[in-house]
Amino acid sequence: MLKLRFKVPQSICQHFMHRRFYSKEVRVRFAPSPTGYLHLGGLRTALYNYLYARNKKGKFLLRIEDTDQTRFIAGATESIIEDLQWAGIAIDEGPGQFGGLYGPYRQSERTQIYMENVQTLLKNGSAYRCFCTEKRLELLRKDAARTRQVPKYDNKCRYLEKEKMHELLDKGVPYCIRFKLTDYEEALHDLIYGDVYHNVSNSEGDPIIIKTDQYPTYHFANVVDDHLMAITHVLRGVEWQISTTKHLLMYKAFGWEPPNFGHLPLLVNADGTKLSKRQDDIGIRHFRDRGYFPMAVLNYVISAGGGFRHQQYAKPTIHNMKELVEKFDIVSVNSHPSRLNPDVLNEFNRLEIRELLQNDLTADVLIKQIQKLVRETYPEEDLDLNSSHIKNVLQWSSQRLTFLQDLISPQLSFLWIKPSALHSNELKKDQLMALHNMLKSADFTKENLKKLLKDFAKQENVKFSLLMKVLRTSLSGLKDGPGVAEMMNILGKQVTLQRLEDFVQKKSTWNEPGQLKDTA
Repeated sequence: MLKLRFKVPQSICQHFMHRRFYSKEVRVRFAPSPTGYLHLGGLRTALYNYLYARNKKGKFLLRIEDTDQTRFIAGATESIIEDLQWAGIAIDEGPGQFGGLYGPYRQSERTQIYMENVQTLLKNGSAYRCFCTEKRLELLRKDAARTRQVPKYDNKCRYLEKEKMHELLDKGVPYCIRFKLTDYEEALHDLIYGDVYHNVSNSEGDPIIIKTDQYPTYHFANVVDDHLMAITHVLRGVEWQISTTKHLLMYKAFGWEPPNFGHLPLLVNADGTKLSKRQDDIGIRHFRDRGYFPMAVLNYVISAGGGFRHQQYAKPTIHNMKELVEKFDIVSVNSHPSRLNPDVLNEFNRLEIRELLQNDLTADVLIKQIQKLVRETYPEEDLDLNSSHIKNVLQWSSQRLTFLQDLISPQLSFLWIKPSALHSNELKKDQLMALHNMLKSADFTKENLKKLLKDFAKQENVKFSLLMKVLRTSLSGLKDGPGVAEMMNILGKQVTLQRLEDFVQKKSTWNEPGQLKDTA
């Protein structure tokens, strides 16, 4: 039996797949431009799309909008993907290794699809070729500025006669393709802001949808791709809300059903000023390099933007990704600007340390991280890296320190380096052993240890300052650092007792019974 084979255009395949799945599955996309690296605003957009899709058992797509080749930055796409994966945002479909039935997922590889689809608009009269030069457009802008008008294209080529258009085409005059704007009286039902009215034709001339270099503009490619990739919900920044009216007009011109739209409010600094992409401290790589945990950063974004019913703002609470997915509610996303407070982020990082310590597997990961950090910082020292000791230190630090890296600061080196330089002192050996025995049954809270040490000094008739000096030497070998009681509290009972024993054992020679000999 003879089999006939022919190639169906990809856009047609995608169209039929779209019609098949459109009503059955929630599909969202995150569509960054590879013109920079992922920042906090971009992560927020990706996160809310991801939470919505997972909450609805849907798919999360990554699409790279790289049609502006002049602003392309090599390696930016790979960096964006790495940051998303670091944050725990799993990509269901996308460029490269992710794949999917609706590719390509880079707009620069979809130019033929755009050229095919723009023909539909040219044929039904919704678009036209524009031969206006840049010089003429600049004159329009200058004239608008002179008369204090909003600069916009005057739609001259919309009314170009067919004979004149063909004449210009025959001469090879460069042209772009513009979309005909019309009055839009229907409300945009925004999932976050409710009904929004905006008549884009009042403030804009007909927009370019295909540039003279044959690349589409954002607005056109966005509409075509969302339709052909079967996107059901578009969640993006509120700065795109005005443009959505334009996009709805294009959907109408194609005869396509538009997706649902929701616009996320601006992210702003704590003082209300606008967050800028140029701020070095909002890049996700900045947070990673500083030592913030992924869930701390995600909870930070959530705490400012909402999305959860009965959300508590007075006392930060850390949630894992599973909990965020289950509890996410698009209706509860804030419609007012989201203020970011760095102090809250630091608290979330401390909360995440505590949360990770609750699980044996994640606690073990933290312990291994500390062991690696300490070994790299103090490669030549005799180190105390017992797992139980590290866990005890982590529990202490989660109340006070923000980053794991804080634990390798010189001021806290006593946590890891076993004392080796043992200086002379005038405390008796039996006094040290008596203190050792007393500490065995002591409550190792900071306040209790302070009281116990003062009582012991009085009972043994030794100067308190001398007792502190000896203990500081035996526990850390350092002259400075935290108070002795706090040091003992941080080290914990087991390590404190062991270091006292080691101190006595290493002092094998004495001036007289019960007195240490000067070995300096």
